[in-house]
Amino acid sequence: YGPNAFNGVIYMQTKDPFFQKGLAAKIKVGERNLLGTDFRYAQALTNAAGQDWLAFKLNFSYLQADDWEADNYEAVDGTPDGPTNPGGYDAVNRYGDEFFGGANFDSRRFPGVGQLYRTGYNEVDLVDYDTENIKLSGAVHIRTQPLKEFESPELILASSYGGGTTVYQGDNRFSLRNIQLFQHRIEYRKKDKFFVRAYATHEDAGDSYDPFFTALQLQDASKANDRWVSDYGNSWIFNALPELRRVEGFPVWAEYIQADIADQYSGDLETFLEQNSDLVNRLHQESRATADAAGLLPGDGARLVPGTPEFQEAFDDITGRIAFSEGGTRFFDKSALVHGQGEYVFDPIMIDREESLNSIEIKSGISGRIFMPNSKGSILVDTFGRDIDTWEFGVYTGATYSFNADRMKVSATARYDQHQNFSANFSPAMSFVYTPAQNNYFRASFSAAIRNPTLADQYLNYNVGPAILRGNLEGVENLITIESFVDFLNQPLPEPERLIYFDVAPITTEKVRTIELGYRTTLFDALFVDAGYYFSRYEDFIGFQLGVDASFSGITGQTSRAQVFRVSANASDVVTTQGASIGLSYFFKNSYQIKGNYSWNKLNSESDDPIIPAFNTPEHKFNLGISGRDVSVNVAGIKLDHLGFNINYKWIQGFQFEGSPQFTGFVPTYDLLDAQVNYNFKKINTTLKIGATNLLNNEAFQTYGGPRIGRLAYISVTYDWLNN
Repeated sequence: YGPNAFNGVIYMQTKDPFFQKGLAAKIKVGERNLLGTDFRYAQALTNAAGQDWLAFKLNFSYLQADDWEADNYEAVDGTPDGPTNPGGYDAVNRYGDEFFGGANFDSRRFPGVGQLYRTGYNEVDLVDYDTENIKLSGAVHIRTQPLKEFESPELILASSYGGGTTVYQGDNRFSLRNIQLFQHRIEYRKKDKFFVRAYATHEDAGDSYDPFFTALQLQDASKANDRWVSDYGNSWIFNALPELRRVEGFPVWAEYIQADIADQYSGDLETFLEQNSDLVNRLHQESRATADAAGLLPGDGARLVPGTPEFQEAFDDITGRIAFSEGGTRFFDKSALVHGQGEYVFDPIMIDREESLNSIEIKSGISGRIFMPNSKGSILVDTFGRDIDTWEFGVYTGATYSFNADRMKVSATARYDQHQNFSANFSPAMSFVYTPAQNNYFRASFSAAIRNPTLADQYLNYNVGPAILRGNLEGVENLITIESFVDFLNQPLPEPERLIYFDVAPITTEKVRTIELGYRTTLFDALFVDAGYYFSRYEDFIGFQLGVDASFSGITGQTSRAQVFRVSANASDVVTTQGASIGLSYFFKNSYQIKGNYSWNKLNSESDDPIIPAFNTPEHKFNLGISGRDVSVNVAGIKLDHLGFNINYKWIQGFQFEGSPQFTGFVPTYDLLDAQVNYNFKKINTTLKIGATNLLNNEAFQTYGGPRIGRLAYISVTYDWLNN
C-alpha cells in the first residue's frame, strides 16, 4: 500500500449507485445543542435496451454542536510549581503563564517573591467551541459496456467538499475556523481486474489560528515580559516588603550575615512564609494587579481583559494577521497534493495437480504523489517564496499461491519506493494462511514497511510558546541538553563546563520489520474467536528531541538568549513494539450477541536514547458489549417485532501522551458506557434510535490538554428507501 501503510490502512467502500438506488435521510438531535442531518440520493439511467449505463449519487451532511471546553487548570506535568505557589503556576489550558527565566528573584533582595508566572489567558476565552461541519459529495458512474452489467468497466467522476469550525489537537491546540477541503477524482476500473485513478486534494485554512500563540501576543500587546516582571518586583519592594517587615519573626538577611548563620536563612524564610501564607498570598495578588495594570513607560498598557471591547479589538487584529509574514497568529494554508495510481490483476495461473487444482494470482501496481505545501511561513519553512514541493513514487507486485484445495495460501509481495528527499527503499513481505478445517484459519506473516518523514518532520517551523517545533531535513548542530542547561541556570556563578552540547542528524526514513501470528475459529457454531500477536523492530524510529539554542555574554558569562527547540529526529537505538489482541463474539437465540475484545500494546524502550517516541497508546484496553437485532417483545399487550439494542463498555488504561511541551503529560485511566435502542418501522422504511455515548457522564480526558469528554445523549430518525 505504500509509505506509512504500517500505521494502518483504511479500506473504504461507498455505496454503488448502480445497486443501491433511492433516497436515504437522517436527522439527529441531542445534548449540547447537537443537530445533525444526512441525505443521500442515487439513481441510474437506462439505455434503449433497458440496461443501466449511467448512475449518480449525491450526499449531504451537516452537523452542529457545542464542543466540550478544555478547562484543565492543573499544573502542566513536569513543571516545578503548582496552584499553591503564590506567584502563580503554568496551567494546562491557560496560555501565556509559562515559566520564563527573568522571573527568578534573589530571595535576599526580594524575600517572598519566589517564582513568578504571568497571568495568561484561559483557552475558553480564546477559541470558538461552536462546532459546525458540512460535507457535500457527488459522483457519476458510467458503464462503458452496459451489456456486461456488473462486469462492465466503469468510468467514475467524483468530487467532495468539506468545511466547518472546530477545535483540533495535534502537537498543539488549534482553533479551526471556516476551514475548507476539496477533493476531485477520476477513475477507470473493472472490479477485481484493474483500476487507474487520479485525484487531487487542496485545502484552505480559512480563519484558523493558534490560541496559544495568540495568548502570548495579547500579553505582549499590553506589556513585555521584562516590564511586567519589573513592575511586579517594584510593587513588591515598595509595597509588600515593608508590610512583611512589620510582622514579628521576619528574617532579615543582614542579621544572618552578622551572626554568621547565613546557611539558616533560606529555611527560616520558608517557615515564615508558610506561617503567614494568607498575608503572602494577598501581597502577591496586589503586586500582580500592579503588574497587570498600565505602567509608567510608553507602551506599558494594562492587561487586556476578556469580554472588553479593547480585548476583542486586539484579539481580532492578532488572529486576523497571518503568522510570520504579517506578525499575527492566523494560519495560511492552501496546500494541495496530486496522487495517481494504477493496478492490474493478472488472470490466475492454474496448476493441475493430481490431488487438486492449484492457482497463482499476480497483482502489480504503481503509484505516485506530489505534495504542494503553501503556508507562507505560518507553519512550514516556505518563507519568502521558498519552494518545498516534494514527490514520491512506488512500484509493487505480489503473488498468491493457493494449493491443497485452497486450504493453504502463500503470498509474497515486494515494493520499491523513492522519495525526493530520501534514499530508495525496498519492502518485501510474506504471509501464510492455513485452513485445517472449515471456519478455522491460522495465519503467519512477515512484513517490511517504511515511514517517510511527513512534511512537518521535514519542513515544520512553528512557535508554540515553550518551544519552536522544527523539521529536520538538514540536521541541527550545537543544541544544549535541557538537563544541563537547567543545571547551568541554577548555579550562583556561570559554569560553562556544565553545558552538554549535541547534534541532531538529518531525519531519514523509518524502517520496520514485523512478524505476526494469528488464529481465527468458530466454536460450537456460535462462538467466534480471533486472536493475534505481533512483534515489530524499528530502525530510525521517528520521534523528537528537545534542546536549547543559547548565547552567552562574553563579559559576565550569563545567558543572553535562549530558545528551546523540539526537533524531529530518528532514534539512534533499535526500538521494538509488541502487542496481542483477542476478540470474542457469542451469538445466541438468532437475535443476540455478546462480544468482547482486549488489546495489549507495548513500546519497549529501555535505552538511554533521548528520543521522544510519541507512542500515545494505552498498554491495555478492552470492550464488553451485548446487542440484539430484530428482537420481539410484548409491551402492555402490544407486540413489537423489530427492536434492536446495543450496550458497550470500554476501559482504557492511563498512558503518557506526548505532544508539544505544553501538551505532554499523563492521561489517567478512564472507562465509558455507551448504549442505544432502536425500532424499525418497516412499513415506512424508518428507524428510530435513542442512545447515548458515555451514558454515565464519566467525564474524562482522552488526550492531554484536551477537554473532559462527557455524555452525549441523542435521538435520530432514519428514512431509507431503496429503489432497486
